[in-house]
Amino acid sequence: ASIGYPSSSGSSMGGSTAASGSGSSGTPAAPPASYGSSSGAGSWSGLGAGRSAHAQVVRWLSDLEKTVIVSNFEKRGWAKGSAEDGDWNFYWCSVYTARSFFSVDSGYRLTDDQVINHFPNHYELTRKDCIVKNIKRYRKDLEKDGSPMAERDEHGRYVHLDFIPVTYVLPADYNIFVEEFRRNPSSTWIMKPAGKAQGIGIFLINKLSQLKKWSRDPAKGNQIPHTKEVYVISRYIDNPLLIGGKKFDLRLYVLVTSYRPLKVYMYRLGFCRFCTVKYNTSISELDNMFVHLTNVSIQKHGDEYNDSHGGKWTVENLRLFIEGTRGKEAADKLFDDMHWQIVHSLKAVQNVMSSDKHCYECYGYDIIIDNALKPWLIEVNASPSMAHTTPSDRIMKSSLINDIINIVLPPSGYPDVKWNKSPSKEVLGKFYTLYDEELAAAEARGERDT
Repeated sequence: ASIGYPSSSGSSMGGSTAASGSGSSGTPAAPPASYGSSSGAGSWSGLGAGRSAHAQVVRWLSDLEKTVIVSNFEKRGWAKGSAEDGDWNFYWCSVYTARSFFSVDSGYRLTDDQVINHFPNHYELTRKDCIVKNIKRYRKDLEKDGSPMAERDEHGRYVHLDFIPVTYVLPADYNIFVEEFRRNPSSTWIMKPAGKAQGIGIFLINKLSQLKKWSRDPAKGNQIPHTKEVYVISRYIDNPLLIGGKKFDLRLYVLVTSYRPLKVYMYRLGFCRFCTVKYNTSISELDNMFVHLTNVSIQKHGDEYNDSHGGKWTVENLRLFIEGTRGKEAADKLFDDMHWQIVHSLKAVQNVMSSDKHCYECYGYDIIIDNALKPWLIEVNASPSMAHTTPSDRIMKSSLINDIINIVLPPSGYPDVKWNKSPSKEVLGKFYTLYDEELAAAEARGERDT
């Protein structure tokens, strides 16, 4: 079923309730305390098949020894499980552990009272090259079906689905990229390793010679560069919305409990991440990542980094700022557009994602807003950081984990994959339902009946 725009007044896709920013009017004051910046990944040793019986006491495991995760388990009276004999029910694992569970070689089979926090092939959404491939395919499929959502304007751009920057995968798309670059020789592009995070390996280019130098084979000219690692190269958003003269992006938390049917929840406490140096389009600043990249893992090493607030703003403060400077209607449209992009990015991978009943996933969506208030989806993170640096950061992330647990577990509080994954509104906490395919289908049937 196709979906319509969510209403800015609070009704979101699928007939559920979405939250708007709240607070006093006017421009927000100082940014709140810092949110966490780093993430860790634990290791996993092979799990055996033996599991002992326990009287409805949830047994947990975690690859990430983060306080906000473990303290949530302990507050519930859960007991630590055993990885060696597979004696656990709730595992907050790394993506590598998750893949191991579903590997043919491991021979492991999850039981009905075991759940994990990643889908088997999450990378279809969270690898930079895969999400581009899947969104392009999704648009073409809609176009073949004659869907109005695939409408294009007079310049050939998608009217409703133009929410990722023009992107190519290297080395495979190298020659196509060269053709595009020569059509717009004054453009700036950003290179990113497809499988890395936290700003690692990212750089900007505005000349083909820079790309050839990077490929370490300049003599090849237009030939595909020789590189073992897959990169994506995207048109750089060079007109970002600035606040205080600085570039920023948004980190939004999105929980998916099922892909078929699609069930999506949005966390209210997203935040903005600011660069420490004022934005400058000068070519001389092209290599200055403190100007161009918002990743905290990079910005925290800058001379201008502020430990007290970490250069962060809440999403509520951003909404107030937009309302105060551009008007409420513009702010409502911006947030509607972001909701639209998130849902369609998930629909783009819905049919290729293995929607295993033992899985759920909380994604970190990174979005940049340009000066025309158009949001651009930059990437989706499978393991958003659960590290914390300030008390407010710890409280926010602890609340996030608590609400996730309440949503993904049945009312009994004990994992059961036979449950229909339909939590009551009372347990959503600071999440709200962004899209529920079952509710949307039921509403569509009701409209047809009337």
